[in-house]
Amino acid sequence: MNIFNRYFWQECCVSILMIMLGLLALFSFFDLIQELDTLGRGDYGINKMLVFVLLSIPGHIYEVVPVAVLVGMMYSLGTLARNSELIVMRVSGLSIIDIGWILIKIGLLFTIITFFVGELITPFSEKMAQRMRIQATDSVIAQDFKTGLWVKDGRSFVNVETVLPDASLMNIHIYEFDENFRLRSISDAKNGAFEDERWRLSDVTQTKFNTFKKIQSNNVQVQFFNEANWKSLIRPELLNVLLVAPEKMSAWNLYSFINHLETNKQKTTRYQVALWAKMIYPLACMVMVVLALPFGFLQQRSGGTSTKIFIGVMLGVVYQIMNRVFIHLGVLNDWPPLMSAIIPTILFLIAGLSMLFIVERR
Repeated sequence: MNIFNRYFWQECCVSILMIMLGLLALFSFFDLIQELDTLGRGDYGINKMLVFVLLSIPGHIYEVVPVAVLVGMMYSLGTLARNSELIVMRVSGLSIIDIGWILIKIGLLFTIITFFVGELITPFSEKMAQRMRIQATDSVIAQDFKTGLWVKDGRSFVNVETVLPDASLMNIHIYEFDENFRLRSISDAKNGAFEDERWRLSDVTQTKFNTFKKIQSNNVQVQFFNEANWKSLIRPELLNVLLVAPEKMSAWNLYSFINHLETNKQKTTRYQVALWAKMIYPLACMVMVVLALPFGFLQQRSGGTSTKIFIGVMLGVVYQIMNRVFIHLGVLNDWPPLMSAIIPTILFLIAGLSMLFIVERR
């Protein structure tokens, strides 16, 4: 049994890694082509463009590992079937369940790798890549509205016209309301930087409205401060959502941002779906193993290795498309986040188990 274990590990891991390298090279080439339009803008030269492409690789690893596992497994099992090695293993007393258990352990290894890359490496590398690109091209972080970023913070609404790559703020407008939703004050600051658990604002103009008095000339008070401290629930980590897509954020940052939105009674569906997808997506590696296993025992005399690779790539593409479609449908239709994230994986698992059942019956 140990010989079979080592043999499967060697054959499958080499195939998966080769497929992964091929897919990463393809995606990196596409990134390079896409970045050519930005080349020469500001200080964004060839060296920085290559660094940006390299920093984007961990994000692609996270995306392609399940597809690489599927295609690599199908290639390895197809090769073993073509050389009649699977038949010899079956005659030697190795059942499909035994083979499946060996392959599931290989899938578990790549599940751990996917989770590790998605949680610890991708969020950091993606943030570094975007910050470097923004700084080099002399641009700012894209905002949701033409007027900038709008955030609800307790009873206040905050408008930030510009968020710089180092998470510092420019042209900040804070509109504070009382419990009856009457405007109490407007604070305008030129700059803001996060220090000692609070925001340090500079060049602050504060306009206070006294809504409890009758209309008089002194109901509006204007004050100017060179510097002021602003304690807010908004933290630099929450601004990472502007740099990194929710699907590439770490689960902890997503959880923190969801808590912030819930505290301010804002909609969290998109980020909850992204959080559940982060939890479930690595498990797709083991589902792909179950889906690939029947192909080792199907079409052993007809169809070559290239056919199996083509089928594996198509199934991987279908899985990725289904993932994206169900995530968007869940956000649009307010489906339960867990359901939106898990349906494609469940469907592929059912398909793999069904094919395994048919192969075993034969």
